[in-house]
Order: sequence, then C-alpha cells, then structure tokens
Amino acid sequence: MQVLKFGGTSMGSPAAIKQVMDIVTGKMQEQQLVVIVSAMSGTTDLLLQCSELAAKGDDTFRDHIREIEARHFAVIRQLMPVQNQGSVLSEVKKYCNEIEDICNGIFLLNESSPRSRDKIMSYGELLSSRILSSLLIASQADVAWKDARELVCTDSGFGNAIVNFEKTQSSILSFFRSNTSRLVVMPGFIARNDSNITTTLGRGGSDYTAAIVAAAVDASVLEIWTDVSGMMTADPRLVFNARIIAHISYQEAMELSHFGAKVIYPPTIQPVMKKNIPVWIKNTFAKDDYGTLIENEVKKNGSSIRGISSMNRITLLSLEGGGMVGIPGFSKKLFEALAGESVNVILITQSSSEHSICVAIEDKDAEKAAASINRVFQYEMETGKVDPLVIEKDLSISALVGDNMKSHTGIAGKMFGVLGRNGVNIRAIAQGSSERNISAVIATKDVRKAVNVLHEEFFESTDKVIHLFVAGTGNVGKRLFNQLKNQTQFLRQHMRLQVKIAGICNSRQMVFNESGIDLAHWEDILQKGEKAGIQDFITRIIDKNLRNSVFTDVTANDTVAAVYDQLLKKNIGVVACNKVAASSAFSNYKRLKELSREYNAPFLFETNVGAGLPVIGTLNDLMRSGDKVNKIEAVLSGTLNFVFNNYDGKKDFSTVVKQAQEEGYTEPDPRLDLSGADVMRKILILAREAGVQLEMEEIACHAFLPDSCMEGSVEDFYAEMKNKEEHFRSLYENAAAENCKLKFVASYENGKAEVGLRHIPPQSDFYHLYGKDNIVLFYTERYPDQPLVIKGAGAGAEVTASGVFADILRAIPS
Repeated sequence: MQVLKFGGTSMGSPAAIKQVMDIVTGKMQEQQLVVIVSAMSGTTDLLLQCSELAAKGDDTFRDHIREIEARHFAVIRQLMPVQNQGSVLSEVKKYCNEIEDICNGIFLLNESSPRSRDKIMSYGELLSSRILSSLLIASQADVAWKDARELVCTDSGFGNAIVNFEKTQSSILSFFRSNTSRLVVMPGFIARNDSNITTTLGRGGSDYTAAIVAAAVDASVLEIWTDVSGMMTADPRLVFNARIIAHISYQEAMELSHFGAKVIYPPTIQPVMKKNIPVWIKNTFAKDDYGTLIENEVKKNGSSIRGISSMNRITLLSLEGGGMVGIPGFSKKLFEALAGESVNVILITQSSSEHSICVAIEDKDAEKAAASINRVFQYEMETGKVDPLVIEKDLSISALVGDNMKSHTGIAGKMFGVLGRNGVNIRAIAQGSSERNISAVIATKDVRKAVNVLHEEFFESTDKVIHLFVAGTGNVGKRLFNQLKNQTQFLRQHMRLQVKIAGICNSRQMVFNESGIDLAHWEDILQKGEKAGIQDFITRIIDKNLRNSVFTDVTANDTVAAVYDQLLKKNIGVVACNKVAASSAFSNYKRLKELSREYNAPFLFETNVGAGLPVIGTLNDLMRSGDKVNKIEAVLSGTLNFVFNNYDGKKDFSTVVKQAQEEGYTEPDPRLDLSGADVMRKILILAREAGVQLEMEEIACHAFLPDSCMEGSVEDFYAEMKNKEEHFRSLYENAAAENCKLKFVASYENGKAEVGLRHIPPQSDFYHLYGKDNIVLFYTERYPDQPLVIKGAGAGAEVTASGVFADILRAIPS
C-alpha cells in the first residue's frame, strides 16, 4: 500500500486537481492507495478570517463564505460530468451552510474560541477531500471516502492537538482490515478528541495525517506531492543557484524542516522514521521530476553539508549575572517559566562560566515570554543577582545541516570564517552533540547574504558571485568595463567566478542591478539612471548588503576617497585607482589600513604607483617576508617620461605635452603631472608602504615648471608654456651637453624623500627608459648593491584598468 498526500497548491485549481486525478489513477493500477489532501490553497485563511470577522461583529464574513462556496462550485462544474454534479454541489452547499451557522453563533457571542476555530478550519479539508473522491468516483474509480476524525484521536489541545497513537493506530488498522476499495480518500489536518469534538494537528497537519496513516498500515512509501520538485540545498527565493537534494536522511530532513524548510514539517517524519518507511517529495506539476527521497541510509553527496536553512522572526532572550554562577536549578527555573506560557525554545546557548544563558524563540512569543521571565526572576533582578532581561529582535537563524559533518573537521571554521569575511555578525551559536547541525543567530537583514555565501562555500559546483560597484566612468572606467566584459567566460571557466557589475555611478547619476548591469550597454543604462551624488551611491551599496561586495574607485576625486571608511566598516573591500586616500594625511592613511585589518575588508591601491606594474605588491611581499627597504629610486611618471623622451627642442615643449594629453597619459589638467605633485604622491605612498611615517609636506620638490605656468586655466597653461619655450629648451640643451637625458626622478633614503628633474648619464638604469615606461629600484637588506628592479609601462588607461582588474580579483573574499 502507498500513501499519497496532496498539498493546498496541488488542490488549488481545477487544472491542478486534474493533475492530481491523473497521478492517482495512474498509481491505482500498481497497488492500493490512500490519498490524503489539504484544503484548496487559500481556503484555510478564508475560514480563519470568517471566524475573526464574526467575533468582531462584522457580518462581511458571509462574503468570504460565498467566495469559498463559489471556488468549490467552480471545480465541480468544470471537472465533473453534469449528470453527477447535483449530489456533490448539495454536499458543498451543506458544508457552507454549517460554516455560516457556526459563524452566526460566533457573531452573536462576539467571541471565537480555539475549539470553534478548529471546527471552522476543518471544513477546508472536508470540502476538498469530498470533491476529489466524488470526481474519482465519477471517473469510474473504486473509491471510498473516510473522515479522518473517525480514525485520528488526539487530546483537547485545540489548534495543535497531540495524537494518541495507540487509539489512532487501532482505529486505522480496524478500518483498513474491513476496507475493500482500491482507493481511500481522506481529509488531512483534522482529528477528534475523546469527546468526538473536532481538533486540528497544527502547521503541516495534513502531512502529519499522511505519516500517521502510512506508519499504521506499514505503507511501502509515503509520497508528499507539492508545488516544488523536492527539498533544496537552500531557499530558492534567497539563493539563485539552489538545487534539488535527491537523497536525504530522516535526521537531515528533520533538521532542515525545523529551521525553515517548509516542504515538509518535522512531526511528519517521526512516525514513518520509526517504521523505516521512505518519504518521497514530488512535484504535482512536474510529476516526472525525481524529487527528494528521504530514507534512513543515504549515499554521500560529495559534500559534508546536505543543505542550508534559515528561520526568520526570531527573538533572543538573554539572562546574565554573577548570581547565576554555580546555582543548581537556574536553567530549570528559566525553562519552566517559558514552558508555563507554552513558549517553544528553538535554540539554547550558555557560557561555560555559567554567567549567562540565552534562548531563541519566535517573535510572536516574545512578549509573554519576557513577562514570565521577569515575574519568575523578579527577586534575583531586584537584588542584583541577575541583570535585567535583554531582548533582541529582528533576528534570524541560519543553519548548516548534514550527517557527514561529524566526520569532517573545520566545518564550523569555514562557516564562521565566510560569514565574518562578509560582515555577518553572529549573536549566538548552537551545535548539537550529534554534529548534524550548526546554527547561528544573525540579524535578519543579513540572512540573504549569509545563506548565499554559505551556499557558495559548501556547494562548490556553483560559481562564486562578486558584486562590483564602480565609481568613475572616464578612460580607465571604460577600459575596465570592456576588460570585465571580455573576461566573463574566462573567469567562469577557469576561476568559477561571476563578476557582476551591481552598481555604477559618475558625478551626476547612478544605476544599480543586483543581477548585473549589461556591460554592452552600460552607458545608455547609466544615462537613464537616477540623479545622485557619491554619498547616495555609498548609502545604497551599504543598504543592499550584498555578499562578496567590492567597491572600485576609478576617479581622482577627493570626495570619493573620503567615503572609503564607511565601506570598510561594512566589510566591503575597496580597490582604489584614486591616489587621494593613500597620499592623504598619515593619520587617515593609517586609519584606513587599520579598518581594513579590523573588518577583514581589503583596501588595495596597486595602481596608485606604476599603473598596472606590480610595484606595491612586490614591496608588500618584501616587507611581509622580513626585508627592510633602505632606499628607493624611481621614475614614476609615465607622463613626464613620455614628455622628456619626445622633447628634443625641435618642436615646442607645449606641443609634446599636448600630445601626451591627447594620448591619455596626463590628468585632465596636465599641471598635476608636470608640477611633480603626482610623483610626490607616489613616492609618499611607497615610503609609507615601506613602513615610514611621512607627510606630503615633508617631501622636497625641485620643480622645473616656471611659477607663471601654474596660474590660470589649462588654456592659459598651454599659452604660457609657449612663452617659456626658451626655458624648456635650455633644460634639454644643458642635459644634452653632458651626454645625459632628462628624467623626473623620485627618491627615498634615510627617512627623507624628494622629487625633481635630473641629468641621467648613459650608465644609469634610468637612461634606457623609453615611451611612457616607469622604473622602480628597491635597495633593501637583501638587495643592497644590485637593486630589485620593476620596469614597464607606467601610464595609459588600458594598463591602469588591467591593474585595477587584478586588484578586484585580489579583493575577492577567499
């Protein structure tokens, strides 16, 4: 014998019920069946509303009853032959009249009791089961309808009655011994007490009815037919890549269902687990899908984790105080206070010092639980032995579940590590001695992020998703977007990464898309975006609270650099092409570095020096491995190197500078490059990364631009350079006379730094430096005479963008 249970959505419409009939008639050919059904979807809620409205003296409850009647009439008229409709329509009308009679009584009394609510709610399953059995009879099936209240006996705990298994099993066996029908249809959810008064089995009651019947008759299998194709590795509403769990153990299924997996409810599993009866979760609307098979012994799935679950609307109650330490019975007193108010405790954790204990309960129970605890511990609180009760709301529980966790070390470490790297603060932790479940209480606002990062960490077949937010859409920004677009397939195939551009902003507008902005049309999309400033952009990033978030600054704006601290404090990595932050006051530089360490959020700025060259990374490696930097000499401006490599006195200096600007080697105002200010920033950053406390004002700058060139607009600058051509020519000619080249050199030694134009002889490492190349020489304890040399293109939007791209990949949480 098989037991099949169909849920509310499976019974929710004429089309769905037709699917149910097809499934049932097909299986009837194989063996005897018991079919247990829930109410049509939405019916139970309507019935409860009838009760509530009637209790308030609101006669619109009759409108809901008419709606219930109409929905059930529609099923009959659409699916049943006309000649068979009369008796079934009369049965439905009779039930609806009974509902109205009960509601009229409630209306007159202005009172609805748990007992009357159970009676009213019972009609949902009575209606659906009667209609299904009549439809099957009309199709010539051998069907008997049986009222579950005649079989399932409970106590008088209305709303969530406790089953008397001895009486119930006896009644079920007695009925099926005498039953000769091939198919029995029964309503789920409803039962009776010893006085034959209707009770209900609570949430998931129809599943529970099916499990009770399956266990009593020793069914070969219990099939739960619903609107999804089985239990999933995570809630698909939260995790896009969640997948079906094909096989799962009873214990794993109970753990997942306890913490929010609503496909099946914990009580359902208990009766069938004792009899070792498999439970098969199937999809009514995709009946050929395998679904989820719940058994005692399950093959390993290649992962120590079977699934991830979450439960919202949690309140944490915490008691602490010196008066708790070493006092026997304290926990007993707490749990008795909660049990006295019928408060279910979901999670418990206590410090080993016995100084504190906290419990997680449902939000709906928080008020009465707090009142009971305060009343029971009033004396201890008044005498200072126990601190006032701490109540924390807006919390959720995320849980890892898997039988194989107990044989694998490091699961908890991975869990807490990945949550920590993504800024998810854990308020309480619990793990059973079975090691089948690790639960963490977190803020509800972090649930989506937490479940997604856990899913990525423990189900490796899915790609890691990076949410990238970019400020700046100039030359470097455009090249970066193009490189990201071109590397999409490579990143997925070779690194299992999806880099989604979740937000873009420029100085005027911003746009967001959690699924990723289309990089083929980002300019059009941004043009249609909302008007906003950088603070609006940052606030939205923080509010979105997406996992694996990285912020990238490809501007040169000091306002953008001023927001890094806000992001780092939220565990959002910062990649800065912008040199402002790293070259700001040392106190700010140090603070950002400390925030990066404190919140485990990368703060990377490789492109601040040498564009795409690995200058800062190499310096960091030297320092981390214990080397000491004694001296740095460098040509750090690709712009100035380009200018002096191309200026030979034959064409105006201003013409060469203009060429450099047109080829994208200079800032919008070339004076930032030619004044040496940009080089000062770079040597400052290198000195700081080498461990030196240095300020910009302490760097000596031997400028070559006449003061008059620094005045006025950019146009004025070019005009004044023409006027000073003789000055620039003399600089060149003086160097040429010594068989030297002009190079703008930055140096650091013995705590001092300077920048300026130098005559470079042929034997120097700087002499053969062409185009826009940069070169950096590190003289260290390990490289005292022959320096460590880094050389290559040090300017240009393409190489700078590639350096930013590399930093983005380095910023990804491991």
